[in-house]
Order: sequence, then C-alpha cells, then structure tokens
Amino acid sequence: MTMPVVAPPLLRVNNIEVIYEHVILVLKGVSLDVHAGQIVSLLGANGAGKSTTLKAISNLVKSERGEVTKGTVEFDGKRIDKLYAPAVVKLGVIQVMEGRHTFEHLTVEDDLLTGAYTRGRERGIREALEKVYKYFPRLRERRHAKTGYISGGEMQMCAIGSALMAKPRIMLLDEPSMGLAPMLVKEIFDIIRRMNQEEKVGMLLAEQNASMALQYAQYGYVMENGRVVLDGDAETLQNNEDVREFYLGLTEIGKKSYRDVKHYRRRKRWLA
Repeated sequence: MTMPVVAPPLLRVNNIEVIYEHVILVLKGVSLDVHAGQIVSLLGANGAGKSTTLKAISNLVKSERGEVTKGTVEFDGKRIDKLYAPAVVKLGVIQVMEGRHTFEHLTVEDDLLTGAYTRGRERGIREALEKVYKYFPRLRERRHAKTGYISGGEMQMCAIGSALMAKPRIMLLDEPSMGLAPMLVKEIFDIIRRMNQEEKVGMLLAEQNASMALQYAQYGYVMENGRVVLDGDAETLQNNEDVREFYLGLTEIGKKSYRDVKHYRRRKRWLA
C-alpha cells in the first residue's frame, strides 16, 4: 500500500533559542510548523514569548539587540535565520507588528504603497492596491486621510493591507485584536480568513484572545515562559481542559474572569 506524500511545511521553526543583550534568555527551544495556506495560532499570556517568536522568524530580533543562538528557521526548505530582515521580506515572509505600526504623517493610500517598496518597479502594484481596497473598503473611503487621524481599527486594517501589498506567502500577525472592540475584532478576523482562503496566504497568528484565534485557525501552539507547552489542531485545543480553564476562562461551572485563573497552576502532565 502506497503511503500518501505529505508536503513539507512552508515555515519550520526548529528548536530555536533567542537571547537578548547576550544575557537574557527569552525563547528556550521553540519549534513549530506552518504549512502553505494554513492558519496557525500562537497562544499565550503577555510575556510568554509570542512576539519574540515572530521577530525571530522575520529576523527583527537583531534590531532589538537579540539573536537566534540555537536552532534554525526555514522557509520553503531554505534556512532564513541568518538573513537580514529585508531579504526575509523579499522571500514573502511579512510581519504585521503589534501596536498597529503605520506612518502617521502619510495618507492611508501612501502608507499602503510603502508596503510594496521591496517590489520595486514590478508591475501589478496598482492592482494590489485595488485588492486591498476590496478587502478593506473603509480604507478606500479614507485613502486621502492622514493615517495618524484615523481610528485604531482603521490603523489595523492599514497595517494588514500594507503587508498584503508586499506580496506575502506567509503573514506573521502579532496581536491583531489588541485594543479593538469585539465587533471590529470579528470583522478583522473574518477578513484574515478571506485573505487566507482567496490569496492562499499562510498565517501565523500570535494572540492572547485564544477563543477568537482558535475559531479561525486550523492548528495551534500554546506558549508559556518562552517554551511551547502544548500543541494540536484547533478543535482539540478548544476542548482541552487546561486550555479551556486557563486560556478560555471556562470551567465545568461556567466562565471565570482572567483574574480568577491567571494564577492557575498547570497540571503536572503539562510539565512532562
């Protein structure tokens, strides 16, 4: 009987260690895979190491005096952890930073066009801009407004739209729901899913909002203290007792606030 051929992952993070300032160990052997066209969630509380993991992939840790000191990061079968960040972008690995980073002095349209900078004089940039406006019609309405004067939700749309302009094969999204109203969070995540399905863009989604992330992802990894402590398909994680209690705030008797569960002690089997 012939076994089916399983395609290798588009992105593979293999047992990486990240140290800042030559002394501060932040990531301690993190491994994860993202296959082409897949949405993968990276879950964990603030300070778990999610943002550092994304920056290690895009090689932005160097700009913060950090370094991948062990392990490897591979994209499409090639090692990228020794490349400069602009070279990683040109390969199609695009990060949307936490905090809705935009050029506040530019108009929305000019801000979006900066996302295509690495494409040079390549044809199709205006078509790419129209594609962004298709996903984010509100940005078309606000295209002549200065980015510093639009709403937080519109800034997040602009940041994601700028990433789409860079012709991504995989997007690294860092806390896209942060500071947004629940209805707007759902709108953003719906658009992320559409982009994933229609553009075949892989997504690695770092989120504290585990409930929302697991609704949209196919697979997930849970991080604590710079390590991956649990992984599995999204449905399995949603039904996992530990994840439900600590990250989703759910118990057999109903919901708890995060304050009630933040000091939750992980079960011994997590430490095995």
